[in-house]
Parts: sequence; C-alpha cells; structure tokens
Amino acid sequence: MKKNLFPLLLFLALTPAIAQKGLQKPGMVSYTFRNSLQKNMAATLDTIKSLGVTDMEFSNLFGKTAADIRKLLDERGMKCSSFGVSYGDALDKTAEVGQNAKTLGASFVRVAWVPHQGAFTLDMAKKTVADFNQIGQKLKDDFGLTFCYHNHGYEFEPYENGTLYDYIVQNTNPQYVSFEMDILWTFFPGADPVALLKKYPKRYKLMHLKDLRKGVTGNLSGGTPVVNDVALGTGQINIPAILKAAKKSGIEHYYIEDESPSYATQVPQTIAYLKILK
Repeated sequence: MKKNLFPLLLFLALTPAIAQKGLQKPGMVSYTFRNSLQKNMAATLDTIKSLGVTDMEFSNLFGKTAADIRKLLDERGMKCSSFGVSYGDALDKTAEVGQNAKTLGASFVRVAWVPHQGAFTLDMAKKTVADFNQIGQKLKDDFGLTFCYHNHGYEFEPYENGTLYDYIVQNTNPQYVSFEMDILWTFFPGADPVALLKKYPKRYKLMHLKDLRKGVTGNLSGGTPVVNDVALGTGQINIPAILKAAKKSGIEHYYIEDESPSYATQVPQTIAYLKILK
C-alpha cells in the first residue's frame, strides 16, 4: 500500500509548480474522440467541455472546414492550440496547412509520423531533417507558426552514441523545428522521457499524456494495440517524474490522448488523477 501511495504523494508535493504550468487543465487530442467527432462534432465538443477541457489539438478536420470547427469552438469558449497534419501535407501543402492552422486559431502545426517501411534508417533521418527544416521555416516565416514533430517510437534506432531521434533533434534548426513528446511513444521503444526532457529542455513545446498497460513489452515498431493505452497512473510509466522534469522545460501545452476503445471510462479516470493536484 505504501508503495502504491508514492506517486500520489509525489504529485501532491509537485502541486504548486505543476499548477503554474497549467497541468490541472490539460487539453485533449481529437484522436481520443475520433469516432464521435466524426458523427457529431458539436455534441462531442460539449462532452469534452463538460469534462473541464477547453484546449484541443485537432489532427483531423473530420470532413469540415477549419472555419466550421473554429466557429464550433468559439461558440463554446474552447480553442485549438495545435493542428496535426500528415507528413505529406506538411511538405507539399504547407501554405494550405498554415492557413488552416491560423483559421483554427492554432499556434502549432504537428506531424506525428514519417512514412517509412521496415526499420528507420540514417538516410530516412537525413531526409526528415531537411524536410522538417523546410516546413518549419515556411510555417514560421509565412504564418508565424511553430512546427513540431511528435515522436512515435521507431526513431529510437541506435546511432553512434545515441539514436536516430537524437540525430533529428540535433540536426533540425531550433528556430524552425520544435518537438511534441508523446510519453508512451518515448517509453515504449526503451527511451527515458525524463532524460530526454533534461537533454533537450528547450526543444519540447507540446506533450501527450498517456500511459502504457502494465506488463506490455515495448519495441521499435512504432505500434502497439490500442487496448494498451490505459488511464494515467494505472500503467507502467512514471508520470510524476515526467511532470517534474516537464515543468522545467519549454512545454506550453499538455494534451490527454487515449486511443483505447475504453476511452469513455478511462479519460474521466485520467482527469480525476490529474485533479488530485488541487
């Protein structure tokens, strides 16, 4: 029992600092509610707001225009701070992406997957760096937006004294490329979220809050069954330690993401866990 109480006690100890970073009211990744947003966005936004969440990261327009979504958000006193798009759209439709992000009211544009087959390689990482620098510069110069890359696990292939993820961070231009840490997809391939936050404290601007089911063994595939997403504090990731490191970094927005089919019960659990901070 005492061991189980430790994370809670550490959370309570971190309350003042965490409150300053706005962690008591994190945002929500649209993918969590992807099915219901597709069917009835207005009602789903009402549900999300009823949970106390008003900050959204949209990674899909769900068949609507950016203006349509902005109107629905404005009517509810909600906002979209980050807009997620595919690698291809970010690279080939940068102006359209930038305009949609501005219409939504977002400050960030995020890509979460680099198309590849098989293991991620150095050549892939080099192309990724060049493309990200190009995308980031155009979004910053033309739209005043910050471009972020969301890790997904496969980038942690060993390389020299680190990984290919280190290569991407170290070779992208900090003026134009920042990062969104998905803590599950950092932990799953065997990396340490806390160590990365300390290593690159100014490069991270966004964070996905999620937990991995106990007993699940990770790998470098970039994939795991969605049922392995569990409510914060019930999995194997050291959430308190990550938040302690995160509060010293440049992270501006934290988003809850739960890909599990049990999200309807797990998201309230996650929010209740975070509300312990009060």
